[in-house]
Amino acid sequence: MTQEILYKQLSFDLIGLCMEVHRILGKGHSEIVYKDALQYELTKAGVSFSREKSYEVHYKDIVLPHLFFADFVVEDKIVLEIKAIERLTDAHAKQTLNYLAASRLKLGILVNFGENDLRQRRVLL
Repeated sequence: MTQEILYKQLSFDLIGLCMEVHRILGKGHSEIVYKDALQYELTKAGVSFSREKSYEVHYKDIVLPHLFFADFVVEDKIVLEIKAIERLTDAHAKQTLNYLAASRLKLGILVNFGENDLRQRRVLL
């Protein structure tokens, strides 16, 4: 039984845009530089997105005073989390899972611009 990949084409397109940013900028910049470049690429490609979208965190019967901020939410479907670090770890995937839970979205894509080659990881809720 073959399982369909969630948001396959949109995911493919997003990774392609990230690859373009990494191809031009390479590694070594801070996250904000990659986010700015990616915002340019998303806008140029006509992709609908929100940047630094905030989400409330509910605890029992209250909303906690601090919010989660997702780097990008693309087409109200995918949380796109950007890193510029030596390597991705399970802790980064868990952070993305928390964003998915808060946003009630199903797919997160974690992208690291800090390595020689662009690294990405799909995170499903």
